[in-house]
Amino acid sequence: METTGAQGEISVPLDPRDRAPETEWRKASAEFWMTTKVDQRATYDLYLEKTPPAAGVSFEEVSDGPIRGWWVRPDSAVMGYGILYLHGGSYTLGSAKAYRNFVSQIAARVNVAAFILDYPKAPEATLPVALALVNEVRDWLETRGVRELALVGDSAGGGLALAALTARGFREGAIPVLSCVALSPWTDLNLPGAARTYPDPVLPIDAMLASSQAYLGGKDPTDPRASPVFGVPGGLPPLLIQVGSDERLLDDSKRYAAAARARGNPVQLEIWEGMHHVFQAQTGVLQSSNAALDRVARFLRDNF
Repeated sequence: METTGAQGEISVPLDPRDRAPETEWRKASAEFWMTTKVDQRATYDLYLEKTPPAAGVSFEEVSDGPIRGWWVRPDSAVMGYGILYLHGGSYTLGSAKAYRNFVSQIAARVNVAAFILDYPKAPEATLPVALALVNEVRDWLETRGVRELALVGDSAGGGLALAALTARGFREGAIPVLSCVALSPWTDLNLPGAARTYPDPVLPIDAMLASSQAYLGGKDPTDPRASPVFGVPGGLPPLLIQVGSDERLLDDSKRYAAAARARGNPVQLEIWEGMHHVFQAQTGVLQSSNAALDRVARFLRDNF
């Protein structure tokens, strides 16, 4: 049974059917990272591509000046609505192409086209290059027929989405941003407290600290453009944050949700018991992944 904590967070219990598959997935994931003999970026992409694609969805690559990425379009998508998806990868890994299958699982459930942005990664590009491109792509989407927008991101992409929302111009531009979903968002690049010590089965702390330094490029880690928990504004659209109980970034989600509520923003924080970082991608393995994405879709539909 779900419970609601003192701070308003919803605790979603582990589905009993996921106990054994979650254990097996963690073992298989660790083995995959140890045995895959390609560079780290290619390995991460192979890891994400394991999510099965949704039925009835097509993909289209985009290369339009600085704006590169992939459209994910359900066959009968509702016109005028759009999802801007910002992928994870600690700001140093990940690609729109690798995320196509995962994002198709969201787009198909909402029946809305999604654009996955290939934003510049560190160390080649540092703060605020990726954030500037997120602001630019919002205006570009208007020229592609989008009239109402939802913002969705995971991990670093979730942090990037929340950082974009700190700019009032982004929230109140020609295309209204009607909602935001952040899956296990990285909201504090300092990685304080339990974030440094928790035995996360997915996120190695040394790699995250190195990625943080690479993305910051010498800038202050408390800059809200990098760590949005330090600059939460009022007037945000409805937010849904989902996070696993067994991950390094749990406190990032809790702290951001608390700060957002303190500024009067509508926030729904769901803590999924027994789940790892961005567990939603394991739709072919875990019942909880599908259940979580069903809730994401319902939230997005309700706010368009």
